[in-house]
Amino acid sequence: MLISKKMSFICDFCGIVGDHSPYLCATCNLVVHKNCISLPRNIRITRHYHVICFSYSFQQNQVEDCMCRICFTEVDTSYGRYCCSASGCDYIAHAHCATNKSIWDGTIIKEGYDERHGPSNLITDVIEQISIEEIMVASKIKHSYHHHNLRLTFSGEIKDDSQCDGCMRPISNPFYSCEQCKFFLHKDCAELRKEMPHPFHKHLLTLSNSHDEYGYSVCGACGRLYQGFSYRCYKGDCCFEFDIQCMLLSDTLKHPSHKHPLFLVHNNKGTSCSACFRKLHSRDVAYRCMKRCDFSLDVGCATLPLTAWYKYDRHPLTLTFSDDSEPSQLYCDLCEEKRKPNRWFYYCADCDDSLHLNCAVGGLPYMKIGNRIKGTGHRHPLTVVKNIWNCPPCKVCGEVCNGQALECKESECNFTVHRYCEWDLQWII
Repeated sequence: MLISKKMSFICDFCGIVGDHSPYLCATCNLVVHKNCISLPRNIRITRHYHVICFSYSFQQNQVEDCMCRICFTEVDTSYGRYCCSASGCDYIAHAHCATNKSIWDGTIIKEGYDERHGPSNLITDVIEQISIEEIMVASKIKHSYHHHNLRLTFSGEIKDDSQCDGCMRPISNPFYSCEQCKFFLHKDCAELRKEMPHPFHKHLLTLSNSHDEYGYSVCGACGRLYQGFSYRCYKGDCCFEFDIQCMLLSDTLKHPSHKHPLFLVHNNKGTSCSACFRKLHSRDVAYRCMKRCDFSLDVGCATLPLTAWYKYDRHPLTLTFSDDSEPSQLYCDLCEEKRKPNRWFYYCADCDDSLHLNCAVGGLPYMKIGNRIKGTGHRHPLTVVKNIWNCPPCKVCGEVCNGQALECKESECNFTVHRYCEWDLQWII
């Protein structure tokens, strides 16, 4: 029954104080906001893979130690909340968090929805299969985004400059490769689903291999330029797009740099990234520790590859989070500039090689070496190059480019943009 008068109450469905015109059930002694009376039973949000269901307990004061997976504060289970419908999944969220317009797009899931039939991937045909420990694995496939067949390799020789054409990261086992051209796909990238949710956006995103007329895209999560596969939103005028690495991040992250789980938080004003020490703003999205450790990672640092290759080292370099070396030893072996203490770096213990983050992965780490891009303001297309020596000075900073850069390959044109300076060229982005 609707009570049309001003009165103070706590809504039994969301646990938030109200002050006007609640709905009242005299039999059950329930008091509910006008907005909460129509909360949907089953919904799907992009923060979680399964359908979540609204749940209410008539037993008051049964408070369990649960944390909302959206706002990461305690959930009082004596009030209504959304819980995961999948067996063995303990996902839980406040009612007002799960139905927030930035989290939920308004779609209601009908009763009897069967989640067992998940979205498919872009492997159009499995040509050959092999059995590994009684599990059938596709050893030869046809993929939607390549015109030749791809064969699976578990322990093949990997060249240090080979990149996955899906995520643009260095290729590693297991991977699919083309027998006719230099096309590589990590096994995980080949098996990516056609549609996936992402915690940064409320609509489902679709796997795409198309880019704009310039031959590259800009990730809406980390802001980096990239090529390869992406997930895009095709809902109306939505233009959200994420690279593969950011797409695979969830609302929680277990990173080797920190002992506690990290949670995705939207308002990070007043904090700094613990990797690069960049000041975060209120609009920034970052992963934070909720154990009062004062530890945060912006999305760019959270997606740094755990290994990188250095041209003059036969071993992969490992992303390293602390350094107890003497100050006189804090130098980068590529640019020969001093490294700042307590900053992340890449290191090879066998060869004692240390590199700055940008020196190891470059300013364009997710662009494929040798690819050409246009729309940069230069009259010719520019080529992504790495480890160039004796090259012309950068047209922005005037320094010699000693690593990844954009270079013009036209004869008698010496245009080069430094790996750190492409971000300063607004006409590139």
